[in-house]
Amino acid sequence: MSPQNLSLSDSLHIAVLASILSLTIYWIIRDRYRVRNLNGKHIFITGCDTGLGNSLAKWLDKKGFCVIAACATEKGSQELRSCSSLSLKTVSLNLADSNSIARAVVFVTEQTAGKGLFGLVSNAEGTAPVGPTDWLRIEDFHSVLDVSLLGLIEITLKLLPLLKKAEGRVVNLINAKGLMAFVGGGYSLSKCGMEAFSDTLRIEMQHFGVKVSIVEHGFFKAEEVTSGTIEKYLFKLWNRLTPEIKNSYGEKYLVEYIKAQRSSVKRLCDYDISNVIKCMEHALIAKHPRTRYRAGWDAKFFWLFLSYAPSCLSDMLLHITFPAPAESRRPVHGVLINV
Repeated sequence: MSPQNLSLSDSLHIAVLASILSLTIYWIIRDRYRVRNLNGKHIFITGCDTGLGNSLAKWLDKKGFCVIAACATEKGSQELRSCSSLSLKTVSLNLADSNSIARAVVFVTEQTAGKGLFGLVSNAEGTAPVGPTDWLRIEDFHSVLDVSLLGLIEITLKLLPLLKKAEGRVVNLINAKGLMAFVGGGYSLSKCGMEAFSDTLRIEMQHFGVKVSIVEHGFFKAEEVTSGTIEKYLFKLWNRLTPEIKNSYGEKYLVEYIKAQRSSVKRLCDYDISNVIKCMEHALIAKHPRTRYRAGWDAKFFWLFLSYAPSCLSDMLLHITFPAPAESRRPVHGVLINV
């Protein structure tokens, strides 16, 4: 190789590295820009009784936003108001009820008083019966999809005029475990559906100055409570099965399945909820919010990896994590349980 060619090759390498470095610096600086004059801007948050919605409502209230928090229960509303400023308002909301959604939209319209809505944070887990698909009935899917997918879509559509008026932003909170369908039921369906809805909404609303972001989070401490709820649903599903289906799985399967669920939650749980709050805050106040945020180590690595991994690899991992039915026609490799 001649010295001239070697020099040209080195120049190309330097040019590529310089371009990558310049783009990285530009992205970091751009990511730090914030929207000014945030005081008094209205943010509507769903699912504020407990968990992430509740924590975000309190956080944004302290930041000077006019928070409108939607709660499913009067108890949740009272507890939230008792530890917040007078500017925080609560409204009753049942995402499975179109009339309740309509009343909430009227309340938000009155509170914004012609200014428009600066932010909509959609957060809804709903009740989630999970288990083998042939344990479920169609109403089990409806109980999840009506709240965590169709309900969120309906309230977003009805609030779009207010969001367009304020050139606001939509932040959809999605559990990253929904990226990988590893149990039956409507849970993963609702999360994948919200991902698709968010993507189309983001592209279309760019023309009106409305920004749409997705915050994908993993397991966090507050969700440990839901492992008990999952076990309760599993027993409920088991008790209504026909003898034929029960025999095909065996009682040992139910016990091992519950242990596997409990073990998975413990291994993947992230105890720092502030990571999720910071992502949601950035999506609301950044001048150039990101398309997607991933909060929690399992959201950034485990679930993302599984969603892109070859099916044979993800299938193998799930086969060795969860038990096999008594009448399984597959070789049993054992179950990875660490309780």
